[in-house]
Amino acid sequence: MNLIDFTDCHKVFGKAYNGANGKKIAVEYEGNTYMLKFPPSAEKKPTELSYTNSCYSEHIASSIFGMLGISAQETMLGTYRIADKVKVVCACKDFTADGKVLHDFCSIKNTVIDSEHGGTGTELSDIMDTLEKQEFVDPTKLTEHFWKMFVVDAFLGNFDRHNGNWGFLVDNTRRTAEIAPVFDCGSCLLPQADESVMKKVLENEDELNARIFQFPTSAIHEHGRKIRYYDFLMKGDYRECTEALLEIIPRIKIEDIKRFIENVPYLSDLQREFYQKYIEARFKKLLLPAFV
Repeated sequence: MNLIDFTDCHKVFGKAYNGANGKKIAVEYEGNTYMLKFPPSAEKKPTELSYTNSCYSEHIASSIFGMLGISAQETMLGTYRIADKVKVVCACKDFTADGKVLHDFCSIKNTVIDSEHGGTGTELSDIMDTLEKQEFVDPTKLTEHFWKMFVVDAFLGNFDRHNGNWGFLVDNTRRTAEIAPVFDCGSCLLPQADESVMKKVLENEDELNARIFQFPTSAIHEHGRKIRYYDFLMKGDYRECTEALLEIIPRIKIEDIKRFIENVPYLSDLQREFYQKYIEARFKKLLLPAFV
């Protein structure tokens, strides 16, 4: 395992990032710019759950997107020293090179002036309308991308794929636009689960099933309610979603994913076992029934 310490990396002037979960800074590493994501402090969330695993979720989920043939932000795990503490951070490679600017789907949605809802609205019918009416990229390709992303988010249990964390890269000089790599995957794979939750999931089938069939739900709404992934996929109401499912599932090689997780640095034995079992269970219990 390649263990990386980012502490002494040069900080990039003028780069700053928004977002609620955790601190973020920009650094240079091996000639490239990376955003370092720090895990939010567990002490600020005095509950059984915390967000301290979000960096692991970010790296594992982003890597799995890439393994499934979907362009995703390159990530790696490393450490960063703050005073007498060493924190595991996720380094996310900056993909806004060559003057390209990231525009999230929220801002693109606002360009559809005859839409009844604003950019932040996550009602599925409204999103579908925007995919068709936006003028940045080919609507058919964008719709295909959306559903592939949705299926993999279902596989990985992403509860926060809102309109602000996917989008487009725009080159204003060339007046071109392209779909951005998938990014911001820190809400996949139960990032709030602490050791006690992981043990429950590993030891109790009911605890595991609850975290597959009941929650996490999608951030997208249908008829005003957040989508439950299993119910939605089993209904098969959207042809493009079914097509994405049929394309993605044969690409999923569980043993390859398990081997990848075996080599993810900084994980405890419990975390490693949890991620391997949880991912395999979501594949077998959630995706495969909709596939057959």
